[in-house]
Amino acid sequence: MTAPYLRGTGSIRASADKAAVRDAIGRAAERTGADFTYLFNQAKSESGLDPYAKASTSSAGGLYQFIDQSWLGVLKQHGGTHGYGWAADAISWSGGRWRVAPAAREAVFALRNDPQASALMAGEFAQDNADGLRAALCREPSAGDLYFAHFLGLAGARKFLKAAQDNPDAPAAAMFPREAAVNRTIFYTRSGTARSLDEVYRLMARKVETPGGGSAMERPVRMAALEGAADVAMTATPLTASLSDAVRLVDVPASTARPAGDMPDTMLALAGRTGGVNVLKPSPQFATLAYLLVASPFDRDEGTRGDI
Repeated sequence: MTAPYLRGTGSIRASADKAAVRDAIGRAAERTGADFTYLFNQAKSESGLDPYAKASTSSAGGLYQFIDQSWLGVLKQHGGTHGYGWAADAISWSGGRWRVAPAAREAVFALRNDPQASALMAGEFAQDNADGLRAALCREPSAGDLYFAHFLGLAGARKFLKAAQDNPDAPAAAMFPREAAVNRTIFYTRSGTARSLDEVYRLMARKVETPGGGSAMERPVRMAALEGAADVAMTATPLTASLSDAVRLVDVPASTARPAGDMPDTMLALAGRTGGVNVLKPSPQFATLAYLLVASPFDRDEGTRGDI
């Protein structure tokens, strides 16, 4: 497990910790087929690449700020694929919530602070959320669309995206008051003016659609959170053969389907591609290539995470 990324511990230590986190995200992208750039930007926005980051407004924690219910749900569905079968077996559905066996509780939640486990779960569920949005939007979701599936949950993302399309100038906080209370810097300007749906969308999308996830000094986004929001998103359905659709409603990050034209020509050339590249399901070789090309520009952003 990577040591916590701490400010003021020296540039060598900070660089080593950040490199280890980046490596974990790269391996997760290869193993799950999720886009490395999206997963990296997602982690940078959510936690500042700090595996031990903890939200003060909810149970959210770890590299991708999974709240308790989201973490248990995704680990139950996908943990066995990556060697965490013991954890998946300790999780069950009871009384409309995911629950974990008392004897395994500490170990199960400790995985949330493990960069590799957290990135793997984020990558797996990225594809699930992408499927849910693709069906709702009848098109390939953009990175910005997918980030809203994490931020607001899949149902919330559908609601937001439809409203933003129909009435982009409407104040976003009026439609999502609880989320606005937790994330004032997203829903309001510094002067206190409420941002419109379109303005919130563009602000959020910029965090995951540009190399490095926007300004290094931006505050990490707190999951829409509020535990009640997660419970609604989870849907009261036990884990059965038909659970895949229900579990997709958990608030987790999703991958991007960035058009090939937005990628460096060098990447396309080295990948041997001349047409469009579907980075929603990239090959392991392409995921590795993307990781190598994107890795170096972020090394200068040491110790700039905002408070969570």
